[in-house]
Amino acid sequence: MARYGTEHKEETRRRIIETAGRRFKQDGIDGSGVATLMKDAGLTNGAFYAHFGSKEDLVAAVVAAELHTQAENIAAAAPGRTGLVDVVYEYLSPQHRDNPNVGCPSAALLDEVGRCAEGTKRAYTDGAEAIIQEMATRLAPEDPRSARATTIGLYTMLVGTMQLARAVADRELSDEILAQGLRNALALMGEQPRG
Repeated sequence: MARYGTEHKEETRRRIIETAGRRFKQDGIDGSGVATLMKDAGLTNGAFYAHFGSKEDLVAAVVAAELHTQAENIAAAAPGRTGLVDVVYEYLSPQHRDNPNVGCPSAALLDEVGRCAEGTKRAYTDGAEAIIQEMATRLAPEDPRSARATTIGLYTMLVGTMQLARAVADRELSDEILAQGLRNALALMGEQPRG
């Protein structure tokens, strides 16, 4: 019986992390069992332990990967403040609200991450720091450190707005929350709404 090579194992691990990320953001960490996660990845339950020592190990890997991807997406936006404004508009959109499984891991999972083990909290901290740094660099390229307080305020405003917009049952109120959150975020950045 031939054994799979390192490349195959890494690809399988990546597939598990990607599919688990979508499932966690859709159904929550606690609402996603190993059997469901492995089925999503097209694998058996037994294959899970070839890649992760526990579900908590997978959660930490997913959190790290999701936040890394989010930081990369911010970095790939148009240069400077213009790109950050684009990110804010996209983040506080009805499309993002309505598709949590492909959106921001913070807006979808933050309450659960706060109850996770230290490894997951460390992965979240490192990822959030990378996002804050990328956003601060766009707000003040000459001195990102000077924009740190504003950036932390902006980041928390975006995440909190999205969480609240998703939590209410009234679609009109949800749209209003997104619109006001956008105005508040732009004001914090010293930017005018687009016409």
